[in-house]
Amino acid sequence: MHTDIQKLTDSIGSVIVGKEQVIRCVVAGLLCSGHILIEDVPGVGKTQLAAALSRSIGGSFNRIQLTPDIMPSDITGFSMVNQTTFALEYRPGAAMCNFLLADEINRASPKVQSALLEVMEEHQISIDGVTHKLPQPFMVLATQNPVETYGTYHLPEAQMDRFFMRISMGYPTEAEELQILSRTEHHNPLENITAPALHPEDILRLQQAVEKVFVSDAVKRYILRIVAATREHEALTLGASPRGSIALYKAAKANAFLAGRDFALPDDVKAMAESVLAHRLILSPKGKSQLGDARDAVRDVLNSVPVPMETAR
Repeated sequence: MHTDIQKLTDSIGSVIVGKEQVIRCVVAGLLCSGHILIEDVPGVGKTQLAAALSRSIGGSFNRIQLTPDIMPSDITGFSMVNQTTFALEYRPGAAMCNFLLADEINRASPKVQSALLEVMEEHQISIDGVTHKLPQPFMVLATQNPVETYGTYHLPEAQMDRFFMRISMGYPTEAEELQILSRTEHHNPLENITAPALHPEDILRLQQAVEKVFVSDAVKRYILRIVAATREHEALTLGASPRGSIALYKAAKANAFLAGRDFALPDDVKAMAESVLAHRLILSPKGKSQLGDARDAVRDVLNSVPVPMETAR
């Protein structure tokens, strides 16, 4: 693994016990300038993960607790008249940062959720005819509780498609939970990060390195066949869009980079397919009864699409 990446994962690991694959996915999303949806039950460390990532990099970090009374301007900012100059001045919202934690995103109203669309896709905010660029790198980490539905708003497909990955923390093992108890006995585990492991300019440099990872035509066709299979699968009413194939392509390059390679393999595609594609799919009624979850549909697709044998440079 790249030395800088190892420093970053070690720093996050000083707060988050276990969950190596989860940390790997979050770092991969960061290296691809993607956004992460962390979907899991309360209390498993979703917010801690986002805070640990921001502390490990040293960029600006904002957290907004989304509730039904939050307004779009709380995220994007707003213009107001300066009482001295009588000119309009932009007052930044929560999104003007490197890392935005949108906590419990499904509790925000649809108009607030839609305020994040331009922010996530274009990395900019347009207000009163003026475009404000966000600092780079920029990443949205959103959390939601899939169990509780009272007082929540379903994320529309257009919003879900903006997320590079959807991941779940999962419950810790007994050994991991014992370690968690020991870490939290005397202080907040976030205090384990006393100094940033990397800085924003380091992340920008790593992002450029990931872009240079080689992907053969055979692996590219493998990605396209997987995406095409989701569109034709009998258990799905909605398959992955071209944005999904681009995301899987980028994620495979990031996974190869994390493994210390400058070329991607079909195994990199398979390792990232579930996290990248599952939240972009919609199961048919038949698919819900047969499979139960879109992740199972992705696994079924991976089992049905032949793996290319020739992937050399």
